[in-house]
Amino acid sequence: MEKNKEIKKAMVLSSGGVDSTTCLGMAVEKYGKDQVIALSISYGQKHQKEIEASRKVAEYYGVEHLYLDLAPIFQYSNCSLLKHSDSEIPHESYAKQLEKTNGIPVSTYVPFRNGLFLSSAASIALSKGCSVIYYGAHADDSAGNAYPDCSRVFHEAMNQAIYEGSGKQLRIEAPFVSWTKAQVVRKGLELNVPYEMTWSCYEGGSMPCGVCGTCVDRMEAFRLNGVEDPLNTIRYGGKRK
Repeated sequence: MEKNKEIKKAMVLSSGGVDSTTCLGMAVEKYGKDQVIALSISYGQKHQKEIEASRKVAEYYGVEHLYLDLAPIFQYSNCSLLKHSDSEIPHESYAKQLEKTNGIPVSTYVPFRNGLFLSSAASIALSKGCSVIYYGAHADDSAGNAYPDCSRVFHEAMNQAIYEGSGKQLRIEAPFVSWTKAQVVRKGLELNVPYEMTWSCYEGGSMPCGVCGTCVDRMEAFRLNGVEDPLNTIRYGGKRK
């Protein structure tokens, strides 16, 4: 109880996906829904499915939901996730993609996205009386430098910058930074996180494509926990693949 009193409010960066929704579930369990704010950020992605999912998840948990549009910042990037990009989204695992990049982040890496998200969130969090920001970076995303802004080194540097820059009023937490996605899902299953409401796919179809990097990782994480991804179950009419 004393630890909870130290933190007036928690903000969660909520993308509507597995990792951030698990973060949101953890924050609500720890601080209570009235002390949690979900922040969803648009970056000019090719679809709005994940933003729609984040709204539904916030409504499910009964937390305040805020929305921020940072799309103009990424207008010069040709990242394959962005609507103005002429690059195709790769339909293969991150491991396969990294075999071709020579250590450069994968094409779905939005340049310094987490840095921008966290910096923007810090300003809003301070204004809203929050003293911690949660985000769902995990070890599988940072592996092989696929997404360098999901690494522990990045997290520690950003935490220090935000803590000092906020007058030591605000810190950031990445509870999964050393976890695999399978471990994230395991925690979420314990918390009864509504994964059926989440969206991870980089494509904007009526159902997940099942072949982009994040779909591959998501399905494998559920498989390793011995359960079917609820979106996969819906996709195949209640039948396993």
